[in-house]
Amino acid sequence: MAKPASRSSKRSGSPVFTGVLIGLIVGALLAVGVALWATGNNPFQSTKSATPSVSAPVTATTPEPAPSFDFYKVLPGGTPAEPPTGPAVKPAPRLYLQAGAFLNPNDADNLKAQLAMLGIEAAIQTAEVPDKGVLHRVRIGPFASAHDVDSIRARLAQNNIAVTLVREEPISQETP
Repeated sequence: MAKPASRSSKRSGSPVFTGVLIGLIVGALLAVGVALWATGNNPFQSTKSATPSVSAPVTATTPEPAPSFDFYKVLPGGTPAEPPTGPAVKPAPRLYLQAGAFLNPNDADNLKAQLAMLGIEAAIQTAEVPDKGVLHRVRIGPFASAHDVDSIRARLAQNNIAVTLVREEPISQETP
């Protein structure tokens, strides 16, 4: 019997890898072609023209200076305006209800949580008090009117929580 002829050639890669490589090359060429077509650029067209073009003479122009605005010159009359002087309006004091002041911050947190269970929002303010140390104040407010204070005070009295009305004067700022 005759011996079948043996092939001694080796394959140098898999057909899947070759297909992916050819697909990438074709895709890249198509992408470049579409990009050139969409922008209207033709890299194969000559940019040199057969007839020389005559350009207009270039004139040296100086840029216009930027306008200078001076605030006091823009005002009517050309003189600086004085701020209106009138009776100084004193801001109204802010009203708070203070439910307690504690040395221990955990006690202040507990009272704030108890107020939250009643549907009343409170804040804890920390202040350094001479001869007493650091106090943690539980305050409710600020309130716009005394009527609002009275309604909250009545709710707290029903739940046996004693509060004190605190009137905080706003700090007035001096005008220059």
